[in-house]
Amino acid sequence: MADPQSYRPRTQDIPENPGVYRFIDDDGRVIYVGKAKNLRKRLLSYFRDPVVLHPRTRQMVFTAVRVVWVVVKSELEALTLEYAWIKEYNPRFNVMYRDDKSYPYLAVTMSEEFPRLMVTRDSHKRGTRYYGPYTQVWAVRESLELLLRVFPVRSCTKGVFNSAKKSGRPCLNGYIDRCSAPCVGRVSAEEHRELVNSIVKFLDGTGEALIKQKTLAMQSASENLEFELAAKLRDQVQALQTIAQKNTVVLDANIDADVFGLEFDEIEASVQVFYIRGGRIRGQRGWVTDTSGTGPEELLSELLIQVYGTYSNAGSMNVKEDAKSVDDVAHTATKAIPRQIWLPSIPSDAQTLQTWLTSLRGAKVEIRTPRKGLKAQLMSTVHLNAVQALRRHKLHRSGDITERSQALEELRSGLSLDRAPLRIECYDISHTQGTHQVASMVVFEDGLAKKQDYRHFIVRGPDGNGARDDTAAMDEVLHRRLQRLASGADAADASDDEPTSGPETEADRKPHRFAYRPDLIVVDGGLPQVNAAQRVVDELGADIPVIGLAKRLEEIWIPNEDFPLILPRTSPSLRMLQYLRDESHRFAITFHRKKRSKAMTRSILDDVPGLGPVRQKALLKHFGSVSRIRKASVEDLSAVKGIGSTYATTIYNFLAKPTEPGDPRQA
Repeated sequence: MADPQSYRPRTQDIPENPGVYRFIDDDGRVIYVGKAKNLRKRLLSYFRDPVVLHPRTRQMVFTAVRVVWVVVKSELEALTLEYAWIKEYNPRFNVMYRDDKSYPYLAVTMSEEFPRLMVTRDSHKRGTRYYGPYTQVWAVRESLELLLRVFPVRSCTKGVFNSAKKSGRPCLNGYIDRCSAPCVGRVSAEEHRELVNSIVKFLDGTGEALIKQKTLAMQSASENLEFELAAKLRDQVQALQTIAQKNTVVLDANIDADVFGLEFDEIEASVQVFYIRGGRIRGQRGWVTDTSGTGPEELLSELLIQVYGTYSNAGSMNVKEDAKSVDDVAHTATKAIPRQIWLPSIPSDAQTLQTWLTSLRGAKVEIRTPRKGLKAQLMSTVHLNAVQALRRHKLHRSGDITERSQALEELRSGLSLDRAPLRIECYDISHTQGTHQVASMVVFEDGLAKKQDYRHFIVRGPDGNGARDDTAAMDEVLHRRLQRLASGADAADASDDEPTSGPETEADRKPHRFAYRPDLIVVDGGLPQVNAAQRVVDELGADIPVIGLAKRLEEIWIPNEDFPLILPRTSPSLRMLQYLRDESHRFAITFHRKKRSKAMTRSILDDVPGLGPVRQKALLKHFGSVSRIRKASVEDLSAVKGIGSTYATTIYNFLAKPTEPGDPRQA
């Protein structure tokens, strides 16, 4: 038996999305399949102290040797996929669905003389139309009742139908107009089949017309104060929406396809594939590969050649499988070439690939890119899994102490530093056409992100209206940061993050974050940005090495050098710098969006001369709203902390002035 801690995933590697997970033993068999609204919370619960686990769960986690998961978009998808894989793999530790029940279907027995509409869990029978499966049986039954009001077709069993036919008296549904009563001849077989064809047409479509009709009727009833009728119609609309709902992980039964998702950056790419057989997801597989500057079309083209040309050889892409496929054990049909291959984009040599795949399969193979509907939603789900896989891969690399050490040593050697840069600070500028300029400082220590040291800056410029360009903005930010460094450990923070409030704690008495000296400064950009940063370092005598990472070709620029330093694409140091740069960009643009959104919500207080954010906040906290501030007297305004009687008069006079059309004070 394996110790669960030996294969326990790192917390940050597990996404917080809904999904389905599988525990696998040392023989490659799936021994447990489960679903979760939050994969991280659910999976971590299995790796607690074994004493607190249920005996069956404890045995399962000690039998397994690894755990893998798939991200989906909703709990409904997770439930449906969990069911499909439990049926597929028959895991020994699963207790759900052990009664061999299936999901409910809405069925129409088209092969009978008088077709019947019913809810069933039986296996598919020839001559019967099935709709589903659905995960909410109550909604199917409720929708069935609603459909019978709109389309009064037969829903009784064969015994009840024959009994009513002999007695000449219909069942209860016939008396309450939920059945057209073909058993007693109220409608002919042709008329009844016409009703059945109408309901099939509704179920085959989206149901939007009927839903729209019921919604308009509900609104009309509400406007006429007929609230009881409106509530009934509301429930009917909800039931129709449920019965019309399709799930992205269950498609038409005749669909056989391999669905690929691709996520890549300048260095690496992540590929995920879902195998769809008979309209159901039968398996999933993933790879991570080095891009080597290859574009998405070339990546997809080589991927198809590798996957379908040979399953045993990784080929020229140097592919590393991120999770050993369990499909070989449970479903060999996924190894076959399907009728359709869905890709996020079409390769330039798609026609040649189609011809080649058709010759291998012995039947037509179509390469396509779904653009709308359920198939496009499934493509989005597969892409989400590729994104998560690439993120896990990068986090795994950054958490590898051997690779981190190698990356830092490569930087020391490549930049001719005296020692490895244990603390690296990266800066990035973000703005919208020169407005709302902000900057970020991201810190890595020993090759790992130190998020508590991340800082934001608001770029003000010499006149308070921002810097003239990115180099001037970088000049201002580094001046503020390095001047605080020169001030010593007791210096106040130079960033624009809000300080923590409350009594001073032991942590507050520690040196401020800006007092720690960086071993290397990285700026996002090329030679102009690097030279601007170096001028600040020289001016302040900081003696800190500076480099820049240009995104287009991933070159490392060194101040006053005409040519950049080019590192191999597989270099651990380049991977670490790229992760650092991307993190800095993410942190900067998040703050920029927040600032821009806040600036778009203007207040009358913004136009009061000299009234800054701090005193605006104090006024709003004291009075509770802008309208109360406008009604306040000079004495009331002067009672606010930070506002004296003279300035209170200024505020009062400004707010009391009559407004003209277009004046913001009319708001």
